Amino acid sequence: MASAITNLIRLARAGLVVAKHGARVLPEDAPLPGPARLLARLIGAMRKRSGKRGNQQKLSAALTALGPSYIKLGQFLATRDDLIGPELAADLALLQDKLPPFSIQEAKATVKDQLGASAETIFESFGPPVAAASIAQVHKALVKDKDGATRDVAVKVLRPNVETRFNKDLESYRFAARMVEGLHAPSRRLRPAAVVDTLARSVAIEMDLRMEAAAISEMAENIANDQGFRVPQVDWSRSAQRVLTLDWIDGIPLSDHEALAESEHDLKALGQLLIRSFLRHAMRDGFFHADMHPGNLFVDADGNIVAVDFGIMGRLGPMEQRFLAEILHGFITRDYQRVSEVHFEAGYVPSRQSVEMFAQALRAIGEPLMDRTADEISMGHLLGQLFQYTQVFDMQTQPQLLMLQKTMVVVEGVARGLDPQLNMWNCAEPVVREWMESQLGMEGRLAEAAEGAEQVGHFVGEIPKLLGRAERMAHALSEMAEEGVRLDRYSIDRIADAQARRGRVSRWGIWVGALSLAAIAAALIF
Repeated sequence: MASAITNLIRLARAGLVVAKHGARVLPEDAPLPGPARLLARLIGAMRKRSGKRGNQQKLSAALTALGPSYIKLGQFLATRDDLIGPELAADLALLQDKLPPFSIQEAKATVKDQLGASAETIFESFGPPVAAASIAQVHKALVKDKDGATRDVAVKVLRPNVETRFNKDLESYRFAARMVEGLHAPSRRLRPAAVVDTLARSVAIEMDLRMEAAAISEMAENIANDQGFRVPQVDWSRSAQRVLTLDWIDGIPLSDHEALAESEHDLKALGQLLIRSFLRHAMRDGFFHADMHPGNLFVDADGNIVAVDFGIMGRLGPMEQRFLAEILHGFITRDYQRVSEVHFEAGYVPSRQSVEMFAQALRAIGEPLMDRTADEISMGHLLGQLFQYTQVFDMQTQPQLLMLQKTMVVVEGVARGLDPQLNMWNCAEPVVREWMESQLGMEGRLAEAAEGAEQVGHFVGEIPKLLGRAERMAHALSEMAEEGVRLDRYSIDRIADAQARRGRVSRWGIWVGALSLAAIAAALIF
């Protein structure tokens, strides 16, 4: 009970901050329960008095004031327009993850705690922070290698006590998600509790810098033979859970078009390289950088695109890789029937739906594109329209595909900034064809045959165990049929206690929540 009240107080405080900034955090047409509609009207009145700033600026200011975990929540929700609607997702898309830096003394203390020696011992020099975000900040340092040579490095250090703050706020998010699922049946299809769990896993990975180092190392292996795209090298001897040391990247930000042109880099070629690199990472490797905004992309002296900040990564399984390739190929060739079949084969659309009807819906998305020039068509927005049919055809939300789609929108935006006439389909076609040939051609068929033979061999080896399990299951079912299902006294007591507790918490939660929200609303109005 105390936990429920604590969470309600935390959420109420957050609501008060959002209301004071006049930010809108729900879609205009969201189907809300009666009390929530009343609260939305009251906060709406407050918004009208909050100045002429757009909602994007108001949201950014409110989430920054609330702190690191709310900034991360905003960035995460920007990828989930199925939850908050496209307008709010767009408002959050440009949310900047910037906070004031913490002191260099605190950073050095973390280095000593994590690496077992002082920063002065480990590094030849350790400078002030050059960038600060919600979870960590970056320092420029100098190291001396065993051969006596020195080199510049970037040292990423976690904020002090950031885990504690995140864990408290994540507990409140989980509580809010459970309340929403319990009180608003239509929202259950979107699985808000599962969404919070996904955010929690993402943040947990981002707060362990060894995981970021591993992501960089994995991508370096994946792209070892690729031309034009590289990642920094990890200095494993100077890295730990809360400290990450990488090569310092000397390059021009991909957003600085004037400097790129002055350095005689080909902007059009860079735009094409960025798109093809991203698609290869997603389709070929199933592992892609999911935070490819201009601040994380540089061009080195050799014309390579260099990516930094690997805290947020996307991963696609073989089914999702094939899904992406066949979707893009299907729209390129206008084979809507095949695109529809791919959705059903992947299990994204329930079998009770009609393949032909879904193909018709896909045609409604694809055919209007035929009247546009290639440079006006966005693959990311195309996938976004596709995912908007989730409710009509009872498609389950696929978070990994939504992350892919949102990242693709950002990458396309960066590439189009380099070349406004960039033809996305011409960029994508060689990469898609390459994947189709490798996976669906002779090479892919041989690989599938070898994998199938291995699985058959494994299955044959498991037959004795399976037969033993089947015999025990048959015996248990026979007993159940004769004597019925039996529960021991401990199980019965646990079930009864859980049901009673759930009823009490739900009733108290609703009343306390309603009273808290009413008090906040009154404070805002009066």
